[in-house]
Amino acid sequence: MSKSFDIVEKIKQEAGKVNRCIEMDLQLLRKSMEPLLCEILEYGLLAGGKRVRPLLVVMAARLCGNNSEQAYRLGMAFEYLHVATLFHDDIIDNADFRRGRESVAKKYGNGIAILAGDFLHARSMYLVGDIAGQRGLTSFCNATSAIVDGEFLQLKNAAEYNLSEFDYYKAVMGKTGVLIASACEVGAIYGGGNDKQINGLKTYGEKLGSAFQIIDDLLDYLGDSEKTGKAVGNDLAEGKMTLPLILSLSAADGPDQARVQSVIADDLLRTSSFDEVRKFIEKYNGFVKARNYAEQDITEACQQLEMFDKIMQEETAFLGGLAQYVLARNV
Repeated sequence: MSKSFDIVEKIKQEAGKVNRCIEMDLQLLRKSMEPLLCEILEYGLLAGGKRVRPLLVVMAARLCGNNSEQAYRLGMAFEYLHVATLFHDDIIDNADFRRGRESVAKKYGNGIAILAGDFLHARSMYLVGDIAGQRGLTSFCNATSAIVDGEFLQLKNAAEYNLSEFDYYKAVMGKTGVLIASACEVGAIYGGGNDKQINGLKTYGEKLGSAFQIIDDLLDYLGDSEKTGKAVGNDLAEGKMTLPLILSLSAADGPDQARVQSVIADDLLRTSSFDEVRKFIEKYNGFVKARNYAEQDITEACQQLEMFDKIMQEETAFLGGLAQYVLARNV
């Protein structure tokens, strides 16, 4: 990537435009919205975040020939749904912190967090339908359904100590990949792209989302909690079968595998044996193998951009740079 193209600075610039859309939308809603709901939405929506999903909508629309500022409002809908899932996830995971401060559930209570998430979900559907039409709304609703299905599959995988890479990827696509893929697809639909462009950008999103989740899995074992805003070891404590662990268990000898499986099966051991499990994953190269998977996903994602290279160089540079940023991120 050219030194003249600073992906971090570009993300900040574009995210600022999304933030202004969110602030304007909240100002509009404030006229008819309960003050407490407004307070919670501001707390949850304006707490930071890179706005990756909205930016994917904007860039996909531009790649397909639509430079309208309305794309930022369309992208905002994806941030609303994403934040709604975070509100709900923090309840499911009993998470006290999100982005370095108290989660909405911890600060306001589970019931209020659920209601606020439901509002954001409803608002996001309205925005997508209004701006991107029925085809865009269908993609968005399919993604929403897949997110819930992915969460159920992840719970099932954890309960059964499932070592299937195929089932892991199915859960990843539900949890992360489908929303990122839908952001790219809906942006391309709104942009007026042809079927090849729409499908190519959707595939880019799927691969980007897969890599994003794998890096997330790695950070849960190797990350710096001061940078990520989340404590390491959450996935293990919750019994989640993430890719580094799956790959290591599949490669381990009998005694090592049996020991780690016994840790995973015991609530108390999971919270007290983090260092042991991390060393186990290192021993069987689970971190290295998982990263190789993420790198392959990013390679395949970037291949989808080749059809646009000679048309929209700035946008392809952004999406290519974003893909590399996902691999390099430490937060």
